[in-house]
Amino acid sequence: MNNMNFKRRVFLFFLLSSLIASSQNLIDNQWQFSLGDSLKWKEPHYNSANWKTIKSGRTWEEQGYTNYDGFAWYRKTVFVSKRFEKEAIKQNGIILNLGTIDDADQIYFNGKLLGETGKLPPNYVSAYDKIREWIISPKDIRWDQENIIAVRVYDAGGGGGITGQEVSLKIKGLDTGLQIKPQFIRENQLFLNGEKFILPIFINNSSKENISGKMEYVLINDFKDTISCWNEPLNIPAQQKRQKIINKGKLAPGFYELFVNFKSKLLNLSKSYNFGVNPEKIVSPTDRANDFDNFWMRAKKELSAVDPQFKLIQIDSLSTNKRDVFIVEMRSLDNVLIRGFYACPKTTGKFPAILHVQGYGSYAQMNWGYPNDDMAVFVLNIRGHGNSRDEINPGFPGYLQCNLKDRERYIYRGAYMDCLRAVDFLCSRQEVDSRFLVVEGGSQGGALSIATAALDNKRISLCIPAVPFLSDFPDYFKIAVWPGNEFTVYEKCHEDFGWKGIFENLSYFDIKNLAPWIKCPVLMSVGLQDVTCPTHINFAAYNQITSPKNYHVFPFSGHALPSEYNGFKYDWMKNELEKLKASNNH
Repeated sequence: MNNMNFKRRVFLFFLLSSLIASSQNLIDNQWQFSLGDSLKWKEPHYNSANWKTIKSGRTWEEQGYTNYDGFAWYRKTVFVSKRFEKEAIKQNGIILNLGTIDDADQIYFNGKLLGETGKLPPNYVSAYDKIREWIISPKDIRWDQENIIAVRVYDAGGGGGITGQEVSLKIKGLDTGLQIKPQFIRENQLFLNGEKFILPIFINNSSKENISGKMEYVLINDFKDTISCWNEPLNIPAQQKRQKIINKGKLAPGFYELFVNFKSKLLNLSKSYNFGVNPEKIVSPTDRANDFDNFWMRAKKELSAVDPQFKLIQIDSLSTNKRDVFIVEMRSLDNVLIRGFYACPKTTGKFPAILHVQGYGSYAQMNWGYPNDDMAVFVLNIRGHGNSRDEINPGFPGYLQCNLKDRERYIYRGAYMDCLRAVDFLCSRQEVDSRFLVVEGGSQGGALSIATAALDNKRISLCIPAVPFLSDFPDYFKIAVWPGNEFTVYEKCHEDFGWKGIFENLSYFDIKNLAPWIKCPVLMSVGLQDVTCPTHINFAAYNQITSPKNYHVFPFSGHALPSEYNGFKYDWMKNELEKLKASNNH
């Protein structure tokens, strides 16, 4: 057995052991799910057999419900054995912990409201960062029968749903008496400047019982390879604390996950923690083909030969006394018709402009863009998305593979040029100050932002990508399940093309290879828990940027960043625009 396979088997064995030992937890992360809202859905007798299945621990946007904001419900059936009844009565109940929910919610058990966190509309208040933990009285439990947990969720923007990584339903007692908490050097959970991986773990036994057992640790890297695994005894008297110091010396640049599992005869507690080490030193060299420059020069030349035929159609229902809103129609590469939404201030003058580019498979709407009225805003639907599907519509799945065998016709060659055509539109507008153009977006929009700033580096002033997609494909397909699984299916159907052909053609569209062309300031934001576009691939592109740049890590976020991200990025944008204006005035 080679060493790599052995390490992976050790990791899998640890996970299996954890699952077996955690049988005291009566629920897992699989839920029935439905968009919409009806209080009938809280009732135990409601038939939800036709609902979809979804996982907690990830936003619903990450699981196919892209850009959905509003109400949705989760339901789960749980069987509670009567053998737990005596202990539950002794401990005054069992504890339901759903971790964090984005943004506000009500939780029901067998139709009875356990509680509300945040406020649902019409008096909406977000509580996306609050832990949801409720005690269920023994008298409300149907012993030796099925019980229904129903969660009514409202999301106002960004990611939505049950985002807690460790949902549980456990007997109150020892399980709630043991807390394990690491003390990272920095809030973003990064180790920088060659620092050693030295991590204090604080363990608190707040129960009235002595706790004795074994602590098990497994450390894995970006590629799920086991770096180290070890165990040690743990004995904590009642209402006492302990500190364990993990010291693994210097780790290679990259991102890691530390699994911590405590086992005893009465208790199992599992935690995992993500962290990064010197992410700006992650090495993922460009793999440009010899004709890379010529390939994109020709694409831009072909685009310039297409008459854009800009057409604006005012939308009275969206226009206000401060701004006019339009549907924009225009012709892009290969004379393909694309559309977007444009808003401009009604006051006279020239304004900076922001181009918002969209996520994968989404329908970009006007309310996605910058919310204020002091800038011109263009929200673009690239070909095959939203209201730009008249002439090209490969669908999802399928979009990523559309014409992949022919790089001259591959879908993203046109999509990247659609973004440049959107810049053409902004520069054609009398009210737009073309010296101050910003491009921003998340996921696919993050990739499109980087591509636009690279391919149109003389006109783009600022670039704001979030959790960027389409980066470092060879590593990406090793790290993440999707989109690599779609390409595995494609490769089996195109064996004559094979992985060599796939990676060769994708390299022309890999934002890692485009990033060195960027000349403007860049702000990249990422989620440390992201499994869709893992932080490794984000930094593979970021590290190729040579212009002024900054990054921000949200340690507890996945692919959907928290609601405060919008304020954070727009504050940065305003500050940078002020600097640019000041330098232009000198």
